[in-house]
Amino acid sequence: MRVNAQAVKQLREKTGVGMMECKRALQESDGDLDKAVLYLRERGLARAAQKSGRAATEGLVATHIEATGQRGAIVEVNCETDFVSKNAEFSAFAQKLAELAAQQHLDSVESLAAAKLGARPVQEQVVDLISKIGENIAIKRVALCELQEQGVVSGYVHLGGKLGTLVGLKTPTPEAHRELGRDLALQIVASAPRYLVPDEVSAVEIEQEKEIAAKKLRKEGKPEDIIPKIIEGQINKFYNEVCLLNQPHIKEPKTSVDAFMRKHAPQVEITGFVRFQVGA
Repeated sequence: MRVNAQAVKQLREKTGVGMMECKRALQESDGDLDKAVLYLRERGLARAAQKSGRAATEGLVATHIEATGQRGAIVEVNCETDFVSKNAEFSAFAQKLAELAAQQHLDSVESLAAAKLGARPVQEQVVDLISKIGENIAIKRVALCELQEQGVVSGYVHLGGKLGTLVGLKTPTPEAHRELGRDLALQIVASAPRYLVPDEVSAVEIEQEKEIAAKKLRKEGKPEDIIPKIIEGQINKFYNEVCLLNQPHIKEPKTSVDAFMRKHAPQVEITGFVRFQVGA
């Protein structure tokens, strides 16, 4: 059947799908707009199923902090190519997901995918985006940074959305410590700590580090009686690399983050942090 150009335009505005796809959908639906929308969604589901096995290793990290400063969310949304990760619609979608997660306290991919963004579930909109863009798209992970007491959540996104972080500060004067929070977020992005303090490192991981160090030292011919002392120093160095409070502060490299905080903001406590890197 002949399809009215105005109807094609209307369907395109409603779904964002290309003109030729909209025209075909209207032809298959006898010109009925609602049926054409359903037709496009069904085709989108089929395409999404076809693309679901394809590797999606590019993407974006997006963050959102609520106006109160008490809660923030961070999400990683993946796609197949760096080109699509720079697509304005893809970027806007990732940002909307971060906002939704923060607003509704969503801290798992499952809860975020099931939540409604506007009138429809997020997962349905992921399928629509796959149909429009033509690549596999997936929500890889989501996390919240929330404060139960007075304080501020700060965040930072780097490298065009490839790296992002949130950090929580417990403080009686949140406004006065926003800059401190941003500095810490920059530190976390740049130095990639995995833990806040040494106590968070598992005994299993420490034993693995000790075993690796011992094998290396024996291979180098170090005397057996001094190996434990050398290993102790290497474990301390390990803590300085992987624990945020032990790392050198970006503004005062000769001072640890912990010492910097005690010197400049003794009333402030870092409650936790989250760091996402695309593909990591």
